[in-house]
Amino acid sequence: MAESYKRLGAIAPADNKEYLLYTTPAGTQSLVSNITVANRSSSLATFDINVYETGVTQQSDLDDVAGNGTFVAVASNTAAVDGSTDGITWTAGTMPSSADWRNVTFGNGTFAAVSNGTAAAASTDGITWTAGTLPSSVSWRNVTFGNSTFAAVAYGSAAAATSTDGITWNARTMPSSQDWYSVAFGNGTFAAVASNSAATAASTDGITWTARTLPSSQSWRSITFGNGTFAAVAYNSATATSTDGITWTAGTLPSSAAWTSATFGNGTFVAVAQNLSAAATSTDGITWTARTMPSSAGWNSTTFGNNTFAAVAYNSDAAAASTDGITWTAGTLTSSVAWRNVTYGEDLQPYSSPSLNNLYKTSEISANETLILEPGIALSASASIVAKDNSGGNLTISTYGVELS
Repeated sequence: MAESYKRLGAIAPADNKEYLLYTTPAGTQSLVSNITVANRSSSLATFDINVYETGVTQQSDLDDVAGNGTFVAVASNTAAVDGSTDGITWTAGTMPSSADWRNVTFGNGTFAAVSNGTAAAASTDGITWTAGTLPSSVSWRNVTFGNSTFAAVAYGSAAAATSTDGITWNARTMPSSQDWYSVAFGNGTFAAVASNSAATAASTDGITWTARTLPSSQSWRSITFGNGTFAAVAYNSATATSTDGITWTAGTLPSSAAWTSATFGNGTFVAVAQNLSAAATSTDGITWTARTMPSSAGWNSTTFGNNTFAAVAYNSDAAAASTDGITWTAGTLTSSVAWRNVTYGEDLQPYSSPSLNNLYKTSEISANETLILEPGIALSASASIVAKDNSGGNLTISTYGVELS
């Protein structure tokens, strides 16, 4: 029986290593209709896509195929950390210390968390964590990943920091001392926003930052990137969008809820708030439509992965998941603590196996371009498609098709 055509797998492969894009399940066949390659960098990139022999053994604790990664949530003033594959059912883990954990992100096979203080931590699976140290004891508020670099910003400070592994961090400096609240990466650029200000800043490497200006002074709380656009949301319903992190356009969320977090997935921006059961969706980050969360919990963070939006609430065990940002299903975290942030990651470990067939060998993709490749291939059970980014590590590669059982 054939399923409908769908996205079978997606990855952001690291530089010059092959990563699993998709494996046909045992007992089935797959028909691949197309492979989409999106270059989010500002320079030409090259990539390889191959089909591998059957029986390739995975080399990681997490299944590398999209749809089997992990949501990870961290909390303040506790060693609690929760993991989930669906955003509804959660499993407890333990951080290296009971710190004021504020934010967690994922990049290059690693979860990285930062705290209000000097505590940092890194994990390849969201379960076992290694302690790290931030370069100064300030209120580290947010961390993101791009260009093979983790970049963190701090509240009430000009401090910033970068790391390649989430454990060892180097001190950097923002353009001014602000209440830096959130940072995101896209189009080859890091962009940060500050609360209680119109301040924003942009950087190509997380090291050297340039001051920019948002449309108005607001309590900016979150910035995300998707579909070529940065979207920022403020606590009091203001929004702003930018394609480059430099020039910004003002917008408005649909209600005066306490908006706290925004994310992007499947062509949709999603924002959540700390009261009124409020959520919102947008296709462009400018025009938003009101949605409703399962309860009026203090929704503090949302993220996207595995074709699912997941949200967690502050001082509560409330969680929620949605495939479209419109209809949400209630979930339950393992404890009622001050959950601060949630992210999603897939452990991408390299593969080595005799190649069965070169689909696309050292193919080029221009800056900010999306290619739709149509190989029209059939894969037998357990056959795999792997992909390699030969350049800047800013590609997203997705495969679409149907599984025949």
